[in-house]
Amino acid sequence: MTTQILQVLLLILQLLTWALVGRAILSWIDPGMRWPVTRVLNDATDPLIAPIRSIIPPMGMIDLSFIVAIILLQVLRQLLISALG
Repeated sequence: MTTQILQVLLLILQLLTWALVGRAILSWIDPGMRWPVTRVLNDATDPLIAPIRSIIPPMGMIDLSFIVAIILLQVLRQLLISALG
């Protein structure tokens, strides 16, 4: 049972990582957020990005909060993988 829960958490972390990558790419293609998929990705990833962005504000056109969020997700993912044994 615990293994299954950890596997679901790993899947969620991977989906969040891809959502962040998708949001970053769409921010260049659809900066006005006219497409529904852009709004969905923003809504899904804002709870993760907002606290990081409050600590590390964007520098001009460069937003490091995405990189920090992806690194944190990958560290958490590695911790869960090591917990699986």
